[in-house]
Amino acid sequence: MPPSTSPLLGDQPMKIGVFSPNCSGGMSMTEAPRSLEITWEHQIEIAQKLDRWGFDVIVPIARWKGFGGSTNFNGTSFETLTWAAGIAQATENISVVATTHVSTIDPVVAAKMAATVDHISGGRFGLNVVMGWFTPEMAMMQCDLLEHDERYTYGAEWLEFVQRLWSSDEPFDVDGKFFHAEGCESLPSPVQSRPTIINAGNSRSGMDYAAKYADINFFVTPDLEQMAGYTEAVKKKAREEYDRNISTMTSSIVICRDTEAEAKRVYDEILEKGDWPGAENLMSIMGMQVQSSFSEQIARFKERFIVGWGTMPLVGTPEQVVEALQQVSDTGMEGILFGFLNYSEEIDYMGEKILPLMREAGLRK
Repeated sequence: MPPSTSPLLGDQPMKIGVFSPNCSGGMSMTEAPRSLEITWEHQIEIAQKLDRWGFDVIVPIARWKGFGGSTNFNGTSFETLTWAAGIAQATENISVVATTHVSTIDPVVAAKMAATVDHISGGRFGLNVVMGWFTPEMAMMQCDLLEHDERYTYGAEWLEFVQRLWSSDEPFDVDGKFFHAEGCESLPSPVQSRPTIINAGNSRSGMDYAAKYADINFFVTPDLEQMAGYTEAVKKKAREEYDRNISTMTSSIVICRDTEAEAKRVYDEILEKGDWPGAENLMSIMGMQVQSSFSEQIARFKERFIVGWGTMPLVGTPEQVVEALQQVSDTGMEGILFGFLNYSEEIDYMGEKILPLMREAGLRK
């Protein structure tokens, strides 16, 4: 099989993409007016604009249940594997990712679906592998949430099973701790040697999982020093312990306008109309159920959860946003996923005002 054809593994100095357009609210927990709609027509509009402007990737969130509050944040969403198939058919160049909670889908089914989307896309598919953390969602699907480190043990066996299905030409049996199966096969294989694997594990066991299996580790923090330290650590672990290379990406909510005052007004409106009860629900759940450096900071990030899922907010003029992106790049991060209040309109704004400045700064070719 040929090597990866994904733009995510290409030679752009800073990979860029969009996060969470498939879920109501996107990345902002607010009742501020927005244009994002969870309709298929709007999803295609967003994806095709990203494709035309030369973005590298579009990444959905796998969400089965909202977070309550006044907006029921993320409560309306498209399932990501079928979403990815449709988006792949409607685009030409951008990498299309699906996010899957490993405990909710059988490896044989996942391998076949992923290979199918990879063929639809012509080798542009990636899989964001998630261990699961939101107990109410798991309860909906009658999945018991394993102890934190055990989830990664399960995820490792799950992914090894899937990858063997992608690469094997002959039927095989599986007799592991979690999976026992006979005569396993899945053809056709993906177009790529394997679809790009993304993982957002950042705890000790999560970092080890990413270093061993992922092409890209997704790490979210507003702290540039922490970003640099983590990036160095996970790359060193992958290189020294598993003899492989790994890239890192982060995420940010972008509020960019022609003047800093305009951008700040939008930021303030998002907070003024924030879904504070929903944010409390989300923070409580993550604080109790996610064991990572991210969870330790939740109490200090209440506003950031309202504005953009706890990510680093980039608020200001195009010049200020690009300056901040340069600082992110200087930490060793090789990519960033953006969220917006108004995805469709702000993608065009970014293409017109920010991407030329990124090219001038050497962040994009």
